[in-house]
Amino acid sequence: MIYVVIAFLWVSICLYVITGGADFGAGIIELFSKRSYRDKTKKIMSKSIAPIWEANHMWLIIAVVILFVGFPTIYTTVSTYLHIPLVLMLIGIIARGTAFTFRNYDAVDDSWQKIYTQIFYYSSLLTPFFLGIIAAATISRSIDTDAKDFLGLYIFSWLNLFGVCVGFFTVALCAYLASLFSLHEARFSDALPIMIKKSRETAIYVVAMGILVFVSAYYSDIPLLKWIFSKALGIIVITAATISLLFTNEAIKRSNFLLVRFLGGFQIVMILVAATYQHNPNIILFANGTHLSLFDSSAAPKTIEALGWALLLGSIFILPFLFYLLLSFGNQSKENHQE
Repeated sequence: MIYVVIAFLWVSICLYVITGGADFGAGIIELFSKRSYRDKTKKIMSKSIAPIWEANHMWLIIAVVILFVGFPTIYTTVSTYLHIPLVLMLIGIIARGTAFTFRNYDAVDDSWQKIYTQIFYYSSLLTPFFLGIIAAATISRSIDTDAKDFLGLYIFSWLNLFGVCVGFFTVALCAYLASLFSLHEARFSDALPIMIKKSRETAIYVVAMGILVFVSAYYSDIPLLKWIFSKALGIIVITAATISLLFTNEAIKRSNFLLVRFLGGFQIVMILVAATYQHNPNIILFANGTHLSLFDSSAAPKTIEALGWALLLGSIFILPFLFYLLLSFGNQSKENHQE
């Protein structure tokens, strides 16, 4: 049953990066759009994230619950040494959701709308940035449990060159996902050329930030190249992600935007596999050379068994309604177009 729980943990994180990334990316794309067509971008992005802007946090909650119940040592370690970026990320999630709601549904249209919009923009930017920093801290051996001062324990455990670069890479990924996901909603509007241009620009940013991550890893003595390319699996997934970029461009030319969405999600999965497969099941690597493993740090067998069954049974109820939600919004978009 431990394998079932780990599979649900990995899938939940993966789906949160994909759906949450597209969600956060909507605000990033809007922030960096020219003022002359920002209104068009806002309209398209709002339609694009409508089915997932609230439901995507379900995957984050599932991942947190799995860690809390099934891997309490790992949960405690992350929430202790990385509590500052975690709090900042959670503040960003709350601020972003609140600002999005009020700027779209506030009964009074006044100067506060500008404030809500600015909060929406910058929380969309900062939230994935800190998410990337947290992810980088778990594998970069920057968490020093033997440190004696506050800075060593709670600041430099995450605030470093590699973490910042991974943060910017995550921001670029979110913007890229949002631009790809928006193409389907923009297919009948005059904003389609704008969004196609955005998708190509953000793809370039992703590649540039990815190179920066490898450079920062080299200067930080993190064997990222070895982790990814020392085995056949790493080479295969990186090659697959790279080739899929070419297919994505071809799918855009053919206006096959549902395939574009699939390829975008596929690329994220390949990146996550490349980043995690080498040291799996070791989920946190410490500065002193030790690590926390998903197998060694799991809860009691009966707890894992109960958690596994709860996840299996819960998915029976959650997944059908999630698909129904996506289908409902898809039908709504068709009806709006026909009108």
